[in-house]
Amino acid sequence: MAKRFSAEKYVAGILAGDRVMLSRAITLVESRLHSDQELAQEVINQVLPHAGSSVRIGITGVPGVGKSTFIEAFGIYLIQQQNKKLAVLAIDPTSQRSGGSILGDKTRMDTLATNPQAFIRPSPAGKSLGGVTRSTRESIILCEAAGFDTIFVETVGVGQSETAVHAMVDFFLLLMLAGAGDELQGIKRGIMEMADAIAITKADGSNKDKAKMARAEYQNALHLYPKAASGWLPQVSTCSALQQTGLDTIWQTISDYLQLTHSNGFFEQKRHSQNLQWMYEAIRQGLEEHFYMHQQVKAQLPGIAAQVKEGQKSAFAAASELLGLV
Repeated sequence: MAKRFSAEKYVAGILAGDRVMLSRAITLVESRLHSDQELAQEVINQVLPHAGSSVRIGITGVPGVGKSTFIEAFGIYLIQQQNKKLAVLAIDPTSQRSGGSILGDKTRMDTLATNPQAFIRPSPAGKSLGGVTRSTRESIILCEAAGFDTIFVETVGVGQSETAVHAMVDFFLLLMLAGAGDELQGIKRGIMEMADAIAITKADGSNKDKAKMARAEYQNALHLYPKAASGWLPQVSTCSALQQTGLDTIWQTISDYLQLTHSNGFFEQKRHSQNLQWMYEAIRQGLEEHFYMHQQVKAQLPGIAAQVKEGQKSAFAAASELLGLV
């Protein structure tokens, strides 16, 4: 079991930029022990006034897009060319063995992982999406309080994880491969609609022309979607992590988006609505945990579930009966 400290010691370490203490605090927020959760909330409450000043960037992409290679190249560009301090977090409720893609990716991100201006943290394995997103949100706050001014939140699992990441970041970047005709068939419309920018990766060598064509096709496709509430028209660009080209264009796009949304008030409005959304999700999660921990529910759930499974009782009647026990 990891050593626990007082809330004050965690807070002092985090505010001093102590990466070991930051890691331990994140481990604390990931714990499901009630005593750890109480201590974690105390730490979160104390560092909250020092958080919120970072740029939160969600990054997702189709399989094979080279996400970890892109994250390393873009991360190093931001540190070296833009003087940023970068934290990279992952959301992966699907991984039961690896502990999240970044756990494996750290071995493929040697340069970024050893850079003193970067902090890479894998997501916990084997939890529900709700559990992982909650710990990721709290990790964002801890990283911001520790002085990281740019946060990458990477999606690893597929499906709902993109929506979860979109709900906790300021800017959502979708990585795609060339061959837009095929890709447009395969990508979910909802994910395209969430994107604030699309980057066509691996735009080098013989792939360069294909990437340019894909860029034009995606830009045309984006015009078909309704205008975003932010007033922003999503941009499409090409990049090569291998040759480190196009990274400056992507950062300029993010900067332009931030300038627009700060000036029209959307940035602050989105942060406020996200804060409320986090609260309501925490309430739902807390109610669910409370329900399943209830002694009578634990005792009667297996029998009632068996009745529903065999068609002896309706799902609605069973749910009503179980909820009535709490």
